[in-house]
Amino acid sequence: MNVRLKFLGAAKSVTGSKYQLELDNRKILIDCGLFQGAKELRLRNWDHLPVKPAEIDYIIITHAHIDHTGYLPRILRDGFRGRIICTHATEALMKIMLKDAAKLQEEEAIFAFKRGYSKHKKPEPLFTEADALAVLDLVESYPLEKKIEILPSLSIIFHNAGHILGSSFIEARIKGRSQEKVVVFSGDLGRYDDPLMYPPVAIKDADVLLIESTYGDRINPMQKIEDDLIAIVQEAHKNNGAIVIPAFAVGRTQNLIYYFHKLMESKSIPTLPIYIDSPMAIRVTDLYESYHDINKIEVRHELGKHLSLFDAPNIHYCNTQEMSKSLNAIKNSCIIISASGMCTGGRILHHLVHRLPRENDTFLFAGYQAEGTRGRDILEGSKSIRVFGEDIPVRCHVREVHGLSAHADQSELLQWLGNFKKAPKMIFMTHGEEQVMINFAKSIEEKLGWKTIIPEYLESVKLFQGI
Repeated sequence: MNVRLKFLGAAKSVTGSKYQLELDNRKILIDCGLFQGAKELRLRNWDHLPVKPAEIDYIIITHAHIDHTGYLPRILRDGFRGRIICTHATEALMKIMLKDAAKLQEEEAIFAFKRGYSKHKKPEPLFTEADALAVLDLVESYPLEKKIEILPSLSIIFHNAGHILGSSFIEARIKGRSQEKVVVFSGDLGRYDDPLMYPPVAIKDADVLLIESTYGDRINPMQKIEDDLIAIVQEAHKNNGAIVIPAFAVGRTQNLIYYFHKLMESKSIPTLPIYIDSPMAIRVTDLYESYHDINKIEVRHELGKHLSLFDAPNIHYCNTQEMSKSLNAIKNSCIIISASGMCTGGRILHHLVHRLPRENDTFLFAGYQAEGTRGRDILEGSKSIRVFGEDIPVRCHVREVHGLSAHADQSELLQWLGNFKKAPKMIFMTHGEEQVMINFAKSIEEKLGWKTIIPEYLESVKLFQGI
């Protein structure tokens, strides 16, 4: 058997995770994500894949984030009819996230048409809600740590990656005529001291490893999170201003609720109303309670309901557009958590329009902002931000808190790599900006003595021959 690997995404970029594993004439895709961030990357979403979707037998998903799953509706539209394999919680999240992604695609096309800021006469979405719903018919989900026979020559195990609810890294065992080889796809690895998620499990052996490197060149200590949040909230309260936090609906929103609840309970900050202004974040928060067996939240059962810290009386969930719009009228101190996390779409866009010009308000960034996103531009000091085809002045306070990312930092990535008994024969750096990968590669060589490879976009590599 001959085995090849082709990098269809997340090569010298953080998003668009797609890896084609080819076993003789069988094709398996590991992750199927959208490119996000810079326009040159987003345009790749419209390119035809170098493989015909109808020729792909299986798609195996590490976790539900859109940069790992968001291309699924498009690949179905283009002819894929195989099986999609993931964990139970990932399937539950995908039901929410893909539908939301489709809605954003459709809304953006409508806005572009109405406002006339598209170069196309009639802008079309990359995929529709009907495409997203069709994905779910092909999904088969499994628990963590279960051996799953994909083909006679391929089995996989999903191991807890600790990144978000249901996230996994994949141990793929390839069985040839005379040998068995192990390829590990790290997906996105989580943190060892996350307040809600259990840490990534250790794995000791691999012949080939794909290791993510999003934060491969930096340390994000979690020890300062509470002190930083206290200072930011107290400053905003003194200014009688709102704090607006662009936050990913999965993981980041729930962690922020945890920290604010803890700080308010301890009287470290005033008890302020917290508005969760993201329909997706609201539904996802319910899933954290439903899947409490794979995370750390404490759930109690009252009147047939799961109740937890997410049900505190000062937390308000904005389920309707009317509730969302009513937040614009609030002049007093409050906390608004909205999506998307990089200010690329969703309800956060309306908060940008209304809150960026207000000198008393604060925009607080609590996670990674990719190159080319509005979030990165605001953080880097842009005087205005373009939203809905208009330039919105930035007069508010801009603050940032580190350590809340669901991604392992450099020290944690090295800790996870240190579990291997020996160096894999081939180690590919993925899911990171190019300079970050270069820096992380140096750290791996210095700390572990391993040589790594930084693949090019669309590069094809022979992993094994004649096994």
